[in-house]
Amino acid sequence: MSAAVWPPISPDQLAHQVSAAQDRELEWLLVQLQDTLHSLKAGLEECAALLAPNENGSTLVLTSVRSESLKGLVTRVGTRIVKGNIKLRLASLPPPRGCSSYDIAISAAPQAPTLVIEQLTSVRTLINACLDVIDVTTWTGDAKNANFISGQFQLLYDNIQEARQALKGYSDVQRPWTENPIDEQIFDPPLPRNVSFHLSIFDAALLLEIRTLELCNPAEESHSGFDIRGRLAMALGGTRPPIHDEVDRVFNYRDQEVRVKEKIRVESQDPALISAMAKLNALEHSVGLSRKALDIVMGKEE
Repeated sequence: MSAAVWPPISPDQLAHQVSAAQDRELEWLLVQLQDTLHSLKAGLEECAALLAPNENGSTLVLTSVRSESLKGLVTRVGTRIVKGNIKLRLASLPPPRGCSSYDIAISAAPQAPTLVIEQLTSVRTLINACLDVIDVTTWTGDAKNANFISGQFQLLYDNIQEARQALKGYSDVQRPWTENPIDEQIFDPPLPRNVSFHLSIFDAALLLEIRTLELCNPAEESHSGFDIRGRLAMALGGTRPPIHDEVDRVFNYRDQEVRVKEKIRVESQDPALISAMAKLNALEHSVGLSRKALDIVMGKEE
């Protein structure tokens, strides 16, 4: 930045005046950023409320498109799925005798493990971390120290960005389905060993992926019960499972090499998560503008 005055003054006086003006501008901006912090806190508290447990929870419909392969309902309370009943009609998962579908239900037993969505736990933790940063900045930090305020806004930006990415749910921020398989005892009756139930968040929607599996070693299949029912169904004229994007791949699942026989993917839009992600987008943009303004005034902007 260059400056000129009339009538002309010495370069030393000009530099002094420019420095004084920049100091006044920085002082004014630091005061304004305190108001920005209050606005950010209000927005983050709204996000936290959207993700917090409530009495009724969010009941979401799960249904496959253009088929009867999967239909059901689940109820999300905060980061947990507390209720759920899903009916499956898959060629590789024959239903019990006398039933038209294979039912999967979340157990209501008090001793049953809890089905927790890790991404939502991460988002809530990051939002709470942001609120702590704002409290420290507002009440115990030096509001006139530009370097301190700049560092706090950088921390806010990083946490908000990470929380938004967790709600987006792309592959670089969520674990693959083969890691940390779901506890079979969450369901009543327990989930069959040859079925993978993977629940995650993608684009602020609840994403359920059901896979039926078969062992790669045929000798192991005969002892494990992994594929006995499926082979019997095929022998009796059952429908061959459809082609999917993982049909030729081998995975390590529960310390065994398996292939995916059949896969179904269903999304259910969650209004609370959509609203939370929209707010996080706006908060990230606001923090980004504040950081840029502070960098310019501090002379960090190139």
